Amino acid sequence: MRTRRERLRDLLKLSVTIGIVLCARASLADHYVVPSESMLPTIEISDRLLVNKLAYGLRLPASSVYLARFAGPARGEVVVLSSPEDGKVLVKRVAAIGGDTVEIVAGRLRVNGAEVKVAPCPGANGALCEELGARRHGLRLDEGGGPDLGPIRIPADHYLMLGDNRGNSHDGRAFGLVERSALLGRAVSVFARRGRLTWQPL
Repeated sequence: MRTRRERLRDLLKLSVTIGIVLCARASLADHYVVPSESMLPTIEISDRLLVNKLAYGLRLPASSVYLARFAGPARGEVVVLSSPEDGKVLVKRVAAIGGDTVEIVAGRLRVNGAEVKVAPCPGANGALCEELGARRHGLRLDEGGGPDLGPIRIPADHYLMLGDNRGNSHDGRAFGLVERSALLGRAVSVFARRGRLTWQPL
């Protein structure tokens, strides 16, 4: 029969293990379930995303306080963030970073005076691809381009976030620029879609 000391030791081990898992989830990696169409065609409703919460810095668990800050996101990265409006967790693409001058007309971007290239995706029956930063990704303009914006200059440590489904995305054109402290992590990949495991890097 187990002694009281053994039971307490096992309880302590379990508590430490749970604490480590919770801290890792809060500060290192997590997953996110997509609730809307705003990132179509790249990300579908109910997709499950792997999120690297260490991408932009190490934070105290359940806090916006950075213990160490790394480089911020680049244009084109898919980021999970806390909405400036209501704190809801969102997933959007970084369209412009601090120091950029950006304009949006009919869903198409002009960054620092240069039009961001939009062209048919190779072998995709006329679907569009946008080349934003070092990334090429799908772009949906089926429902128009949504609200126009700018030109505006992005302050340091701020970001303009957009959905890939430009005509049906509640994004930075509505809720404004996002501060660095609102970034929760970089979306690395879709790891589950329609009930099946997959691996689609973002």
